[in-house]
Amino acid sequence: MTKVTSMHKTKRFLVLALLASLTLGPTLSSGLMAAQAKSKGSSHGKAQQPIKVASDLSNLLSNKSGEALVKVILQLNQKPSGQLNALLSANGVKIRKHFNNLNSLALELPGRVVDALSNFSEVSFVSLDSEVRTLGGHVAHTTGADNVRSMATDGALDGDGIGIAIVDSGIYGEHTSFIDTTNGQSRIVVNRDFTGEGRTDDPYGHGTHVAAAAAGNGVVARGEYIGIAPRAKIINLRVLNSKGIGSVSNVLGAFDWLMANASTYNVRVVNLSIGMPAINSYLYDPLCNAARMLVDRGIVVVAAAGNNGKTSDGQKIYGQIHSPGNEPSVMTVGAVDTRGTDQRGDDTIATYSSRGPTRSFWTDNYGINHYDNLIKPEISAPGNKTIFAQAPNNYLLSQNPSLDAGVSNSQTRRQMILSGTSMAAPLVAGTAALLFEANPTLTPNLMKSLLMYTAQQLPNYNMFEQGAGELNIDGATRLARLVSTTIDSSTELGAPLLTGPAPAPQTSITVPGGVFTFQWSQGIIVGQTYATGTALINQYQRVYAKGVLLGDGVLLGDGVLISDGVLVSDGVLVSDGVLVSDSTMFSTGVIVGESILISNGTMIGAGQLFCSISDLLGNGVLVGDGVLVGDGVLVGDGVLVGDGVLVGDGVLVGDALLVAFNALTNGDPTTSMAIVPDDYTDYLGY
Repeated sequence: MTKVTSMHKTKRFLVLALLASLTLGPTLSSGLMAAQAKSKGSSHGKAQQPIKVASDLSNLLSNKSGEALVKVILQLNQKPSGQLNALLSANGVKIRKHFNNLNSLALELPGRVVDALSNFSEVSFVSLDSEVRTLGGHVAHTTGADNVRSMATDGALDGDGIGIAIVDSGIYGEHTSFIDTTNGQSRIVVNRDFTGEGRTDDPYGHGTHVAAAAAGNGVVARGEYIGIAPRAKIINLRVLNSKGIGSVSNVLGAFDWLMANASTYNVRVVNLSIGMPAINSYLYDPLCNAARMLVDRGIVVVAAAGNNGKTSDGQKIYGQIHSPGNEPSVMTVGAVDTRGTDQRGDDTIATYSSRGPTRSFWTDNYGINHYDNLIKPEISAPGNKTIFAQAPNNYLLSQNPSLDAGVSNSQTRRQMILSGTSMAAPLVAGTAALLFEANPTLTPNLMKSLLMYTAQQLPNYNMFEQGAGELNIDGATRLARLVSTTIDSSTELGAPLLTGPAPAPQTSITVPGGVFTFQWSQGIIVGQTYATGTALINQYQRVYAKGVLLGDGVLLGDGVLISDGVLVSDGVLVSDGVLVSDSTMFSTGVIVGESILISNGTMIGAGQLFCSISDLLGNGVLVGDGVLVGDGVLVGDGVLVGDGVLVGDGVLVGDALLVAFNALTNGDPTTSMAIVPDDYTDYLGY
């Protein structure tokens, strides 16, 4: 990591941060909660208050008559008053859905009522019930999953007993991949439809593939297409219809059900290979808020980053992370192109994989936009041309028959080829199930940290592209087994985290021709920066508890960077020039970085400068890789034309389909996982 050692450079850095804050207004870090954001002062000398109506909803209403009906999500911060109930019972308002566990409602109402709603103190935010869509090597081997099959003392680590909720387009339950090979019963223990179509199978074809990536049993083709957690329980929550289209209210319905029923089915992991444009700050986005509630319950929520990493002519785009992947408590996943090989030395980030920073924002009463600017994704995983279970006669296949991998002629054993961050996310979800099996006491924050700390940094990619690096199941599982099971919220900061010596920070995977060994990243993403140091795995950090964010350990206030135990005098930080953490959340030995780096392929903090952390603290123009991102206007924003398909106006059209058809993969290798024909015998030897 590049350190600033002179006082001159330290002062310069702080002045830049301070000027950004004073000139453009305060911004949010992942460690600042809504109340802190609302209490910030402004250049007007008055408190800045957030506008409680989403910007895209306001724009829509400005072009419609006051009587035009609009579907919205109403979020409440307390029980509605009699006056609010009266408004909701008249004025042409229709309550479409109650989300009692999320304190939210789905409404259809005349546009003129929206402003009246926002005037109630118990109303937190009003936003559009937007459309939600899919985000479209032998991964068990290259990710290290095969390395952990024999780690458990009572048998293989395979996700047995752990529930993974697949929030997607449904699952074809008759597929052989979802059978429990020990008793012949289906591992799909719940089937629920939230689309209104009254079915839970998969006419679109996306959810079946995703579910198999997370938890397929590998009986087809002698285990060549095995999922990461082949004995996990599967909870099928269908939110996308037969054309792959859903809504925010559909997903909130699934989240509301999970809040009430997750413990019944031991749901520890939720996979979201779906999303929508991240317009509203995570502080107010209804999907983000609902996802945070699940995480605070101890459930790991995994989300695809999105597939909008470049234009059709190959130009990079930054700032296109999708909701709810812009939520800091969620594990957001980018896509790796393995080039169809098992060894990881040739792996790259897929060019279509969405990059950070998050550009969702909230608007204050003075019209100033405050951008979240979080580093996302946190991690990346194989997602290019993966082969997993196929639903029969699905829509994706009807549009492109070549997606059939040609593995089998049996309807219940067929496999298909899909690409995208949609395919990368379930590999991380399956990994989370393995880690919970290895150590059920892990919190979501601690699990995220283990996954990032053990990831492999890919050379020549910055943190906005790869996060902490590529998924390493072997390393994360070895660490998880060492984490003390007596850790809880009362554990003292800096207490021993592991029950034994930490393993060497590297992983070796046997590949054709030898053994490939790589170093762990040895760091974690924390909001708008990153942290390094062996204390992250040797000592308990308070950010590992439930109910907080990993970025809560880094305080940003009034443009001054607060350190742990060093003097701040006259606005000048007296330190070695490295941003250091708040000592109430991180122990000594944890170093917080000052720059976003382009990795040299060894570890977080090693590489060349991409941009300064101070660039993320202001609302100004972000400059990186020759691409300008200014004031929320992204290169290609709103109109992304790719091979004849238009993506714009806040709606993603055929996103997963584009990637599956390789419309966005020009420049990426065409090699997929090797096709291994099925011999029609069930393979049980994983």
